[in-house]
Amino acid sequence: MMMSDGALSQAEIDALLSGGGTQTAVAQGSMSEGHRKALEDFFASTTSAHSSNLSRMTGAKVSLAGPRVTVNGRDLFLDELPGTVTVVKIDFISGFPGEHAFLIPESGAKKIASLMNGEENIALDAMAMSVVGEVASQLVGHQITALANKTGNQAITAVPPEVSTIPKAVVALPAGAFVAAAYQLDLGGGDRFKIWEVFGPSVAQGIAAALSGNPAQNKNATAPGLTHGGTGGIGMSGMQMGMGGIGMEAGSGGTPFGQANVQSVQFPSFAPHSGIQESGNIGLIMDVEMEMTVELGRTRKLIKEILAMGEGTIIELDKLAGEPVDILVNHKLIAKGEVVVIDENFGVRVTEIVSPAERMHGMG
Repeated sequence: MMMSDGALSQAEIDALLSGGGTQTAVAQGSMSEGHRKALEDFFASTTSAHSSNLSRMTGAKVSLAGPRVTVNGRDLFLDELPGTVTVVKIDFISGFPGEHAFLIPESGAKKIASLMNGEENIALDAMAMSVVGEVASQLVGHQITALANKTGNQAITAVPPEVSTIPKAVVALPAGAFVAAAYQLDLGGGDRFKIWEVFGPSVAQGIAAALSGNPAQNKNATAPGLTHGGTGGIGMSGMQMGMGGIGMEAGSGGTPFGQANVQSVQFPSFAPHSGIQESGNIGLIMDVEMEMTVELGRTRKLIKEILAMGEGTIIELDKLAGEPVDILVNHKLIAKGEVVVIDENFGVRVTEIVSPAERMHGMG
């Protein structure tokens, strides 16, 4: 992905001298006010549902307000950001292909992870950042569904999130003019901060045109350098998490608004079918062994209590008799089940697959 060198064009310099500002010059040259307003109105219409989803996931009263949509140059946009940000990169790969990401202040990302895990002052480690990434995926999943319903574009998909916490100076932003939507996130208890959603030129222009009643030509396109697959992406029905992020970046390559380099592809049928469908490079890890554990319950003991244990000691666990046991893969909760006996051997019958929200609550 190319980075802007920060140099101002003559039009931007003229705008600064006249008091108009870089954003105004970029907006006038790259996106009409009607398209900018169409984006702002659409994303504003999704904030109520986002607030409800975030409140349900966190168990707290969360609200997302805004956004204010602007067309930006790199330098002016970086001036808005705090020194360190958590970047959740979730590129769109079809429908409106191109670069897309959320930027969250580092302190805000910590508060989100702490709230999701039910812990205070959580460290922003890999586990915590994966929680933040899954929250962003939920937001994108709802946006995709709303976009599909609004525009009729049923081909919108995105890659799994890639999360990193880095100084703002090294954030990889789309080249040239790009669109940013600035929201106000209120987590309750006085925890309020701004988050930004950044769209590359091809994504922003395609969505704006479709919302304005001029369907973009890239309706069924896939971003250059990425392939569309049945698994590992975020489809219009919501989030489908793969086993890892895709290491390639989709971008406009410096292409101006309205001149996205796209190509037509054939998409697989969405009809249900039996058997295991391999997509992308998933076949490379199909024979990798993973540790599966069934956990009856847990408890905490003082060292002196453990030292006092002997034959016949009864250890009381935190689960009630008859409660489902936890099924973990690589120490991550994925399902619940009930204990059964098969030919004098213990087994577990799966009774429930754990939802993404419940998985996030079990992280840490």
